[in-house]
Amino acid sequence: MSSTTTTTPATMSDRDREDMIRANMPLVGHLVREMLGRVPAHVNRDDLTSAGLAALVTAARAFDVERGIPFHRFAAARIRGALLDELRGLDWASRSVRSRARQTDVARQHLTATLGRTPTLAELAAHLGLPVAEISSVEDDVQRAVVLSLHGFTTGSADDMVTEPTMGPEDLLVHRERIGYLHNAIDALPERLRTVITRYFLNDEPMSVIAAELDVTESRISQLRAEALMLLKDGLNTHLDPDQVTGASRPDGCVARRRATYFAQIGTKGTLTSRLARTSPQGLPVAA
Repeated sequence: MSSTTTTTPATMSDRDREDMIRANMPLVGHLVREMLGRVPAHVNRDDLTSAGLAALVTAARAFDVERGIPFHRFAAARIRGALLDELRGLDWASRSVRSRARQTDVARQHLTATLGRTPTLAELAAHLGLPVAEISSVEDDVQRAVVLSLHGFTTGSADDMVTEPTMGPEDLLVHRERIGYLHNAIDALPERLRTVITRYFLNDEPMSVIAAELDVTESRISQLRAEALMLLKDGLNTHLDPDQVTGASRPDGCVARRRATYFAQIGTKGTLTSRLARTSPQGLPVAA
């Protein structure tokens, strides 16, 4: 039934509400597709659809035409809230993931300072006393959490990744500045890391192709990608949310100095005016 119906809640029949639900089921599909475009591919469409349909039914039961709000707008707010609740339940960046991320990062920094290069997975595993397979699993979990964090520049919440489609003027300016900082952070990366990030995320090139052209293994590309994402995260947070920056294990070491130099370079890559003029890099979405 159209949202312009003159039936009041007191007289609206169950059949009327059922018709209203059926007429607005495509709205659920639209909002689910919109959200799937902003979250990683492993998010299950059916789970989101079920949550959205349940919210549509609840909205139909609670709808009051006397408020003067069209039903599709009323239902859309309820559906988006239910989808966010569903995303929160996935717990992508749990405490254990964050803890393992810190342990792995500290170990990598220590070995990098000792060896003068980025350690291999086998060296990381030996240093941590863990099987190589478990280190690989940690790397995958950490990378997923870091990729998700780029949506809101913090590790974790679904609210950071999926926001309401409309923003006020102040929120819009902050959002555009973040996009600009992301561009600056990518531009300031060391050449090899910038190449991996640009070609893998922005140009959507397979890891095997990047590895072949750089004459390294796919495992090495995966390591460089994880290293670059950690740098991006901490680089962005240095300027946007300093409390989220991962502390260096050796503040006076060469690794800490290189990180500090990189963080400083991000700030010199642009001005407020130039950052506000940038658009979101394809492949590395920012909360929109």
